[in-house]
Amino acid sequence: MAQPELPVAAGSMPPSRQASTLKTGLYMVAWIVTSNFTILVNKWLINEAGFGYPILLTCWHLTFASIVTQVLARTTNLLRSRRNLPINGRFFTRTILPIGIVSSGSLVCTNFVYFYLSVAFLQMVKASTPVVVLLVSWLWGIANPSAGDIGNILVIVAGVTLASLGEIQFSWIGLAFQMVGIVFEAVRVVLLQVLVSGEGLNMDPLVGLYYYAPICAAINFLVACVIEIPKFTVDGMSQSAFFMLFISAPVAFMLNLTSMALIGQTSAVVMSLAAIFKNILLVVCSVVIWHTTILPLQLTGYGIGLAGLMYYSFGYDQLMEGCRLSVAWVSSFTKFSSDEKHKISPTVQRCLILGSICLLSGCLFVSYQKGMANSLITWIWST
Repeated sequence: MAQPELPVAAGSMPPSRQASTLKTGLYMVAWIVTSNFTILVNKWLINEAGFGYPILLTCWHLTFASIVTQVLARTTNLLRSRRNLPINGRFFTRTILPIGIVSSGSLVCTNFVYFYLSVAFLQMVKASTPVVVLLVSWLWGIANPSAGDIGNILVIVAGVTLASLGEIQFSWIGLAFQMVGIVFEAVRVVLLQVLVSGEGLNMDPLVGLYYYAPICAAINFLVACVIEIPKFTVDGMSQSAFFMLFISAPVAFMLNLTSMALIGQTSAVVMSLAAIFKNILLVVCSVVIWHTTILPLQLTGYGIGLAGLMYYSFGYDQLMEGCRLSVAWVSSFTKFSSDEKHKISPTVQRCLILGSICLLSGCLFVSYQKGMANSLITWIWST
C-alpha cells in the first residue's frame, strides 16, 4: 500500500494543491465556528434564555435536518450514495433504528447537561470519550486493548478526575447526564462500525443524517409529549430567544455539512488535532462569556487528560506527522495569500469579510444579552 504523500514546501506546491489547501482551511474554520456556536447557543437557550426544554430543542434541530436532507435528496446529487444501501425492513430495524435511538439519547443527554454544568467543564469531561468508546468496543468484542492502551486510559481518567475535583459548580446529576450521553455516543460509534462498516456499506454523514434524523425527531417528540409539552410555555422566554432558536437549527445543520466536507478534505490526524484545538477554544469562550472560574487543579487535570488523549489517539509518530502537516498547511496558506498570481478573488474576500462581520455581530448580540457589552462600553467611556 502506498504511503500517504506529505505536503511539499509551499514554494513548490502547484496552484491546484494550493487552492485545495485554502479550501480545506476555510472548511476547517467553518467547522470550528459552527460547532462552537451550536454548543454556546444551546447552553444560552437552555440555561438563560428561558427555553428550558432540551428535548424539544433537539427535536427542532432534527426536524429541520430531516426537511433539508429530504429536499437535498430530491434536488441535488449530494445523497446519491444512499441508492447503494440495501434499504429493506431488516436494514431499517437492525441498523437505522438502533443507531437512531442511541443518537437521540446522546443529543438529549448532552442538552440536559447545560442545566447543571459549565461549558468549560463539559469539554474537560468529554476528553474521556475515547476511553468509553474503547471499553464499549471491548465489551462488544471488536477491540482488544493492550497494556499501553490501558495505561493511556488510566492517564486520561486521572486527568478528568483532577478536573472534576477542581470544579466549583460540580453537580452529580449533570455529570451523570454527561456520562450517559458519552456512553450513548460510544455505542453509536460502535454500532456504525459493526452494522455499517462491518457489512461493507458506505454511509457518509449526510446520508446517515437523511435516515437517522426523522427517526430521532420522532423519538424525541414522543418523549417530549410526556415530559416537556404538558408544561411548555413561552412566558419566560426572552424576545431574543426566538431569533436564536430559529438560527440555531440551520447552524447545527451546517455543522453536519462542514464535518462531512472535512472528512474528504483532510486526514484523520489533522481532523482530531483540530477537534482538540476547538475544544480548548470552547473552554476559553466559556470563560470569556460566562466568566467561568477555572482553578489551577482543573487546568492541570485537563492538561493531563489532553496529553493522554493525544498520545492514545495518535502515538508519537503520528503526532509528529500531524505537526508537520499543520506547519506545512500554515506555510502554504501564507505563501498562497502573498502570491500575486493566486490572490483570493474579490468575491471570496467579500464573503470572508461579510462572514466575519456576521460572526462578530452574533458575538456582540450574545454579549449584549449578558450585559457584557454595556460593561465594556462603560469601562471604555470611564477611561
